[in-house]
Amino acid sequence: MIVADRFNNRTVIVSGGGAGIGAAIARRFMAEGARVGVIDLDTSGLVEGLDEAVVERLLAVDADCTDEHALTEFHGRVVSGFGPVDILINNVGQSGRERSAPFHESNEEVWRFVLEISLISAMRLSRLAAPAMRERGGRIVNMASDAAFAGDAGLADYAAAKMGLIGFTRSLARELAPHGVTVNAVAPGAIRTRAHERVPAAVIERIKAETPAGFVGEPDDVAAAVAFLASDEARFITGQSLLIDGGRWMI
Repeated sequence: MIVADRFNNRTVIVSGGGAGIGAAIARRFMAEGARVGVIDLDTSGLVEGLDEAVVERLLAVDADCTDEHALTEFHGRVVSGFGPVDILINNVGQSGRERSAPFHESNEEVWRFVLEISLISAMRLSRLAAPAMRERGGRIVNMASDAAFAGDAGLADYAAAKMGLIGFTRSLARELAPHGVTVNAVAPGAIRTRAHERVPAAVIERIKAETPAGFVGEPDDVAAAVAFLASDEARFITGQSLLIDGGRWMI
């Protein structure tokens, strides 16, 4: 349920917000009144269907989230245009996809890419946002994956990166809690995005069979949970990992 004006006068950053889960999160915050900065390789589809008044509260930048300079420049533009960051959503991440392989056949170049995009980018953006949050309070939500808990075969690098993000979440939560900042992680399972279009139907059916809820989630399911963790209602929740996977993995 959209809560009108819940994030009025809040500045939000969403990395990897050009499509899929990230776009759903960005749209959710804009629908609830926030000013939103989005960085992704391609943000062109994000403005489709948005009212002009909403678009005025969006700063969309096409850039590579593995580029430290690009992240720093983007953060500066958001702060200059919208003010200090109140809510940071470290959403960007990726497995090796077509380059994924059983670990004994895997390539170190792919490991490094997966770690860079899924973990290091979150650390870099958090370091940029943390100083102002220490002064003003804030929320950080990191995008992990249930692959970190389930340990899916063929995704050792991705599982390692996402579990690293869980450890980062917990440590940063302890550091920032005295300053009124909460840091949490969400860990989606199978979510219907464009990536699913490249997955064989038999694999999707297997995933459904392994999921107690019996269906694949939607990006808005993740966006709703992220919005809650970023809200004032979640002020006493920090250092936690919320799985959004229909019960595939339970902790």
